[in-house]
Amino acid sequence: MGIAIILIMAAGVALILSGKLPTAFALVLLAVAIALVSGAPLMGAPGAPASGAEASVLQTVIQEGAVRLSATMIAILLGSWLGSLMRETAIADTLVRKTVEFAGDRPVVVALGVLAISALVGSVTGSAPAALLAGVIGIPAMVAVGVPKVTAAGTILMGIGVGVPFELPVWQFFSTALGLTIAEVRSFMIVLFPFALLAAVAFVLVETRRRGTVHAWSLAAMSQRRDDEPAGKRGRAARRPSRRARLGDAPWWSLITPLVPIVLALVLEVPIIPSLLAGILYALVTTTRPRDMSTRLLRSLYDGFTVAAPPITLFIAIGMLLAAVSLPGAVGALSPIVEALAPTNIWLYVIVFSVLVPLCLYRGPLNIYGLGAGIAGALTAIGFYSPLAVLGLMASYNQVFGISDPTSTQTVWAAQYSGVKPQQVMVRTLPYVWPVAIGGIVVSALMYL
Repeated sequence: MGIAIILIMAAGVALILSGKLPTAFALVLLAVAIALVSGAPLMGAPGAPASGAEASVLQTVIQEGAVRLSATMIAILLGSWLGSLMRETAIADTLVRKTVEFAGDRPVVVALGVLAISALVGSVTGSAPAALLAGVIGIPAMVAVGVPKVTAAGTILMGIGVGVPFELPVWQFFSTALGLTIAEVRSFMIVLFPFALLAAVAFVLVETRRRGTVHAWSLAAMSQRRDDEPAGKRGRAARRPSRRARLGDAPWWSLITPLVPIVLALVLEVPIIPSLLAGILYALVTTTRPRDMSTRLLRSLYDGFTVAAPPITLFIAIGMLLAAVSLPGAVGALSPIVEALAPTNIWLYVIVFSVLVPLCLYRGPLNIYGLGAGIAGALTAIGFYSPLAVLGLMASYNQVFGISDPTSTQTVWAAQYSGVKPQQVMVRTLPYVWPVAIGGIVVSALMYL
């Protein structure tokens, strides 16, 4: 039975890699197939419990699995809502613009500034919305001062990678999927953060200097006066709107919005959903007149639903897969195989899982937002590795996937907006993020094995 489950997973990987089925649909099919092979009946007996020996496909896998990651889905929606609000209120644009203005025409300083803003944005929301918030202004600004296009795209992605250890929906996902407390997830993410930060800074310093300056296009000065503006009006400075109003800048006190949920969750240990709600309210109150608040709040919420719909759909499918691999039949079938193949020696553990890092790319079997979630759930259910050790593995792999995977939405968007291919970004960033994953694996081995 264990071999059959592994073959089903291999078939799922083939379907995902070939693009014949969307990842979410393939994961649902995998969940149902694994449950059936594990011996679970299609429907349980009336009134029977939905777990243990009485687990069934329709009740345990489909019904309960679909809502297994509901807290993560809500956190993703709130993060998308906050990201939408930051875009609509120009908080993100203002952060990037002020950083670029401060840096002047120094390519390294501009890139480091955009990197910092990308990290802030990446801590609020992930995937393509994070790349868009930081990259719409940040990428043209970097290219305008001579940063090569591939390096500009990579800088946005490396910055998002720095913010991922503090992305609250990611904390919620690992907590729910692996059965850990938020405090346990937070403790490892804090340890992983310095590796991501060091790699990102090294990427900017090395790539901007090694590749030299390449001037591809330049931005028109945003403060340039319109040619058709009457001379008399230009002379009446008192009647001209302020520079902030002309540029559409958000108020300076609203620019700490990305820090609000992080400080609440990290320092004050406020639960994740209230922390994100506090960030939304702070962004609204500091940028919007009272009479416009309800309209802006609803408009940004609807936009947040649009952004959050794809990942929420994926997490519904992941919840079903986690339920399937946690069934007693699946655990019993996979345990002998895992015990025979999985490394137990600490250094062999580090070497094997470090070599396997590329398997999280191209929607591979170690992609935590695909089949990797099922593997993580199986390892946790079997109990061969502690949930904290599995957290260390998957969080480390997630750093590589979020930056270098040429099929991820943030990589595709950043590459296309920069005018390069996603594969070029992968080749340029992978030598920097692979060591981040190795560092996380080493730390998890030392702490949890």
